[in-house]
Formats: sequence, structure tokens, C-alpha cells
Amino acid sequence: MKKNLVKNLIFIGAVIAYIVFCFTQTPITQAVTVTGTGEEAVSVGSWWSLLPPIIAIGLALVTKEVYSSLFIGIISGAVLHAIAMGSGFVGVMTSVVNDGLIANIADSYNVGILIFLVVLGAIVVLMNRAGGSRAYGEWAARHIHTRIGASIATFLLGVLIFVDDYFNCLTVGSVMRPVTDKHKISRSKLAYIIDATAAPVCIIAPISSWAAAVSGTVDGVNGIQLFISTIPYNLYAILTLIMVIFISVSNVDYGPMRTHEINAINGDLFTTRNSVYDKDDEPDHTKGKVVDLILPVLLLIAFCVVGMLYTGGLFEGTNIIDAFANCDASVGLSLGSIGALIVIMIYYMLRGVLKFSECMSSLVAGFKQMVPAILILVFAWTLKTMTNQLGAAEFVRGIVESATAIQILLPLLLFVVALGLSFATGTSWGTFGILIPIVTGVFQSQLADVTDGTIPSMVIVCISACLAGAVCGDHCSPISDTTIMASTGAQCDHVNHVSTQLPYALTVAGVAAAGYLLAGFVQNVFVVLGVSVVLMIAVLFGIRLIVGKDDKKTVRK
Repeated sequence: MKKNLVKNLIFIGAVIAYIVFCFTQTPITQAVTVTGTGEEAVSVGSWWSLLPPIIAIGLALVTKEVYSSLFIGIISGAVLHAIAMGSGFVGVMTSVVNDGLIANIADSYNVGILIFLVVLGAIVVLMNRAGGSRAYGEWAARHIHTRIGASIATFLLGVLIFVDDYFNCLTVGSVMRPVTDKHKISRSKLAYIIDATAAPVCIIAPISSWAAAVSGTVDGVNGIQLFISTIPYNLYAILTLIMVIFISVSNVDYGPMRTHEINAINGDLFTTRNSVYDKDDEPDHTKGKVVDLILPVLLLIAFCVVGMLYTGGLFEGTNIIDAFANCDASVGLSLGSIGALIVIMIYYMLRGVLKFSECMSSLVAGFKQMVPAILILVFAWTLKTMTNQLGAAEFVRGIVESATAIQILLPLLLFVVALGLSFATGTSWGTFGILIPIVTGVFQSQLADVTDGTIPSMVIVCISACLAGAVCGDHCSPISDTTIMASTGAQCDHVNHVSTQLPYALTVAGVAAAGYLLAGFVQNVFVVLGVSVVLMIAVLFGIRLIVGKDDKKTVRK
């Protein structure tokens, strides 16, 4: 009780101190820019613009209640915007309802993601009712005999599904839940492994929706070529994968995750009761086979990849690389998942494991399973709208541009700024969309001199730092789409996932920051990556020594 009171007082004090600091700035100033068609007003934010996500994230971690925390953050952002614009109560309600909730639900990209969520929920219910999940769990129980084996199997599946992070989170979670539950791995640990093999894998995969997003933010050079060049310098992504392998093999956990894992070994997979997600449907028969899970997953992967390539123009003569670069992930995933759903239902009916009525009822059950994720996503998107209205992007842009004179420290600075912006806004794509054009602008003269396609190493390092920081902030943030999807895939309480994952992500972030500090002085990938990997392993072994000594005092039943 006293511990919770102290945490609450610390949070309240931090928010008050931040607000006092913010009073040195006005919430929004209107800067007038001259364009080719006349004058245009642009909202430029201040430290106030980051207050709504700070409130939402802090409340979620303190109260363990994510819905109200997000909504209070949204309201605070709308109030700040109304004060700055002088629009009063009507302005607050307009920002929340019209500019926030309605606009985000009506956004075509967001609708595509929601459709994909619902369809994937229906497919998961179909696989459970057909007995495919149970059959796979029984098969895995015969072939995977240890907790280490279950963790590594989850990691490998996450690495293999590199096309899209949303698809990764939900597919890996639905396939591996029976296996990790069997070996008493906590849902929080499962959610961490899923999250750590989603965005960190996609950001170093040349054929993925993330590669397409990054390449689309760069002007003047070959976007895909630049993306591939950044992979060895993406320290956070690479070190995160090392982290997952280490904690899986060594079975060492620390921070809140250690409590969750001890409880899981003792039979409690959730630590705090998971009342958000319904229990997986059990089949009424034993006709299900392993193929009833494997084939639907393969169909879903194939259809989604084809759907993304279709939106990128593959069937109009575009090559595969350019098709991925130009694809619309939202539309592609929606098309692919709906196509896969139809084929999967026909397959189950032909197999005789499900009737038509059972397939139809699975659609409704799948939608119900995804309601918590949909609600959190809509609130998170609305909170991002509030920060945009307050000019957070322009504020961060100004900070970075004012510090570009110190080029030796620029990689470290960009990593930290990207981490903070992505954490506060919950979007890694939006973060590197803001920062990468700034980087290319700083090095515009050097890029203009490129004639043989060789991109200056400092440009590659700085863009890598932007990408790594964006993924790190996205990995840590409770309002990140990918973090929400990982919780949904693992059917883990969202706040539990965030609080247990945060120490792991920050450990990797600290080592990555040291690597980018080194990269400012030595732009040599072998030196930077080699030193960072050695330092990461040394830190992990140090943690193992500390936790190992502490474990001797702990009796695990």
C-alpha cells in the first residue's frame, strides 16, 4: 500500500514539475510561412505538446488502467489546444469527438488495420474451434520439452514472419500461446518475445512494410539501397534480438518480469488476473490435426504478402522490390486476410471439422476478441492527433535542427530524440518520417555530390540512429500500435506487458546509445557493431551474476 502511495506521489510531483516548466512557453504559436500560393499558418508547439502523452503513459503505469488513462490524456490535449486557440468548451469537444475519434475511425488506413484485426480474430477462433490449436499444442508438447525450447521456438517464428509487425504480433501469439502456456511461460514474457521480434525484425528486413515506409521518406537517393545500408548500424534492433536469445537460453529475468515468471512457474500465467480477453474456444470434437493450424497460417501469410504486392503494382509490371516499396500495408493486409478467411472456411467445411453455422458464429466471436485492442488503438490514435494539434512534430524538429552543428554527437542526439518522440506519440513511422528529412537536409550538400551511388557513412549512421530510436520508443510506449498488438497476440494485460518489457528495452537502449556515441567518432560498421555486441553481452552476463545471486534466496516451486 505504501509503495503504491509513493509511486502515485512521485508521478503527481513529476507532472506538476513538468507543468511548471511548461509555463515558460505558450502551448502553441502560429508561425506564418510563405508558399508559392500565398501565406500559410503553421502550428509550432512547445514543451506543452508532450504533456498529454506523458499524462496518459504515467497514469497507465501507476493506475494499471489503460482505457481511462488514454482518455484523460486525450482530454488534456484537447483542453490545451482549446486554451491556445481560444475556442472554449466547444473547441474541447470538437477536438475530442470530431478531429479525434471520428477522424481516426474514418481514416482509410486505420480502417484497414481494424478490418485486418477483426478478420485475424475470426481466423484464430476458427483454428481453435477446428481443433488445430489444440492439436498443435499436443504436437509441440511431444517435441518441445523445456521452457527454453518454447521460448526459442516463439523467437524463431517471430523472426520468420518479418513482412509486417501487426501480422507478426497476432499470428505468433495465436500459434504459440498453447505451447508457452504448456511450459508455464508467463503471458507477459510471451508478449515481450512477440514484441521484440516484431518491429525490431521488420526494421532490418529489406522486404517488409517497414522498409517501404522508410524508403518513402528519403528524397534524392535510392530509398531501398539506403535502407539496406542502415541495417548493420541499427543497433537497437540487432541488440534486442541478442537480448531475447540470451534471456531465453539463460532463463534469467529481472525487474517486474521476474515476478511474473516465478508466478507462472507456480501456475499463475497472468500475475494480475486477465479479465479482458475471453478464454480460447475449445473444440467439441477431436478431429483437428496440426495441419488445421499450419495450413491456415501459411495461407494467411501467402495471401497477405500477395495483397501487399498487389497494392504496390506487382501485377502491373513492377518488380518485387519496388512493389514492396510502393505497397499500402493497410489495404494489402485487409485484402489478404479476407481472401485467406474465405479459403480457410471452405477448407474447414470440406474437412468436416466445422459446419457453416460454426464458421459464421466464429466471425462474431473473433470480433469480440478484438474489441479491447480496437478500443485501445482508437484511443491511442486519437491521443496522437492531440499531440499533432499541439505542434509536437514541429517542436521536436526545431530541437533537432538547432543541434545539428554538433555533428559528432548527432547520432546519439538523433537516437535519444527519436526514442522520446516515438515513446510520447506511439508511432515509429511518424517519428522517422519527421526526422529523416531533417537528416537528409543537414547533409544535403554531401548527398548532392554523390555520383557513384555511394552514400556518405555519416548519413547512414544518422538515419540508422533515427530508425533505432523510433523502434525503441515504439517498443517502450504503451500507446504504440505494435505494443498494443503484442498484448493482444499474447492475450496479456496491456499494462503488465508494458511494465515488464520496459526494463529490458531500456537496457538495450542504454547499450545502443553508447554505440551511437562511438559511431559519431568512428564511422566503421565493424567497430561500432562489434563493440556494441560485446558490451551488450557483458551487460547481460553482469545482470545474470546479480540476478543469479538473488535467485539463491528465492525458492521456486
